[in-house]
Amino acid sequence: MPKGIYKVPTAVNEPIKNYAAGSAERKELQAMLKELRSKEIDIPMYIGDKEVRSENKTRLAPPHDHQHTLGYFHKSDKTHIEQAIKAALDAKEKWANLSWEHRASIFLKAAELIAGPYRAKLNAATMLGQSKNAFQAEIDSACEIIDFLRFNVQYMTEIYAEQPISSPGVWNRLEWRSLEGFVYALTPFNFTAIAGNLPSCCALMGNVVVWKPSNTQVYSANVLMEIFKKAGVPDGVINLIYPSGPDAAEIIFNHKDFAGIHFTGSTEVFQNIWQTIGNNIHKYRSYPRIVGETGGKDFIMAHKSAEAKSLAVAISRGAFEYQGQKCSAASRAYIPSNLWNEVKGYVLADLKDMKMGPTEDFTNFINAVIDEKSFDKLAKYIDEAKKDSNVEVIAGGNYDKSKGYFIEPTIIVAKDPKYVTMCEELFGPVLTVFVYDENKFEETLELVDSTSIYALTGAILGQDRYALELATKKLSNAAGNFYINDKCTGAVVGQQPFGGARGSGTNDKAGAKINLLRWVSPRTIKETFTPPTDYKYPFLQAD
Repeated sequence: MPKGIYKVPTAVNEPIKNYAAGSAERKELQAMLKELRSKEIDIPMYIGDKEVRSENKTRLAPPHDHQHTLGYFHKSDKTHIEQAIKAALDAKEKWANLSWEHRASIFLKAAELIAGPYRAKLNAATMLGQSKNAFQAEIDSACEIIDFLRFNVQYMTEIYAEQPISSPGVWNRLEWRSLEGFVYALTPFNFTAIAGNLPSCCALMGNVVVWKPSNTQVYSANVLMEIFKKAGVPDGVINLIYPSGPDAAEIIFNHKDFAGIHFTGSTEVFQNIWQTIGNNIHKYRSYPRIVGETGGKDFIMAHKSAEAKSLAVAISRGAFEYQGQKCSAASRAYIPSNLWNEVKGYVLADLKDMKMGPTEDFTNFINAVIDEKSFDKLAKYIDEAKKDSNVEVIAGGNYDKSKGYFIEPTIIVAKDPKYVTMCEELFGPVLTVFVYDENKFEETLELVDSTSIYALTGAILGQDRYALELATKKLSNAAGNFYINDKCTGAVVGQQPFGGARGSGTNDKAGAKINLLRWVSPRTIKETFTPPTDYKYPFLQAD
């Protein structure tokens, strides 16, 4: 059989299309939105080589137009989970033994499909199903998932190329095995790219996957699965099912072949999963890999030397793009007293200019939050803030769910830096500001570091380099992704690998080689060319 040491195409970040008025991509996307809205689809489970349907169907609707039906998906029960695990394990040996370059080719092809013929469809599905505007969909369900797929292939080859040194007469080698068993991918609603990356990066490394997306992301997950199948992912390698969380946990975490979980979601859920795995540790063939990116209470910290306009834009974009539903979104800000009035003026002007409405209208910057549960939670916090004499709602504060789940971008100014919305994750377009004494910068850094259990993203803005260095050092454990003179969102694969520690997860950095290393198990091989023929060592000789 012919052999070669292959070099994969060099990964580069996918260029972002701008969807300007009159552009070809805008017209294509608008046509696709119209097409998808015009029909109701029936979404099956994908288990092995079968499309599986149940009698229990769940309706899908745009969050910004919840009376419109996009289609239905078939809920999974415990028997479907067991079938998915069996299908994955049946596919395991053949997939793990497939030459790495053919695995690489499949996912490189998936990237090309998304970059080309499927770009509009995946973006439109994300816009309709998750209420993302055209730009937010483009940077997520086009560019980021393309980047994940391409860079992961490159990282895989770098991992395989890492080899130990050899002494004279010996050849030492490392081979990188897939994990023994199956991986469970549990993915969130807010990023189509994350939903695609969590199962695909595990599969790229030779693993087989049972994938459960969020119910509110099934619409675009179905398009991802269509792309994976079109790219040539074999039957059973990635199995897409829609069970309840408790049903999935009961079956998966009690299975002897459970090899690991790749998770993005809430801190509480992840901690419960970790506890369950720990309690069941004696049941497994190996110690499962536990990789998770969870909650955040992300901050913007400004020094008195910051430029007011740049700070205001970091707030407007960092807090309110995609309705604050990014793991990285700014939800607390610490503004020095000398800048507050000017910054407030700029931010309020931005909010007055932002339009809110459905994603199909490209002039809308703000769209709907994901579902009624999220809407009700956010409305409750806003109502409590309105009644509290220790805080002031200076912008927004209104909401309406008659047509869609719309929450106005809201800014709360708190006198108490430990007010509830400064501490708890809200996951919506609500920013809480604490105005601090401009001469108490270092004390406020201590406050930033100690206020939250989370440590995902954060930003420092200022022109005083000594202050920037001080903040970088003081906040070294407060954020896994730290930004200087920028908003705290917008991590790019290959440039700013994403993840945080403390209550924000295991910090295994999606978009980096670190993450892929969690999905392989190395085996060391030592080959001796001229083995000894006598057990005696020289020291045993008599004087």
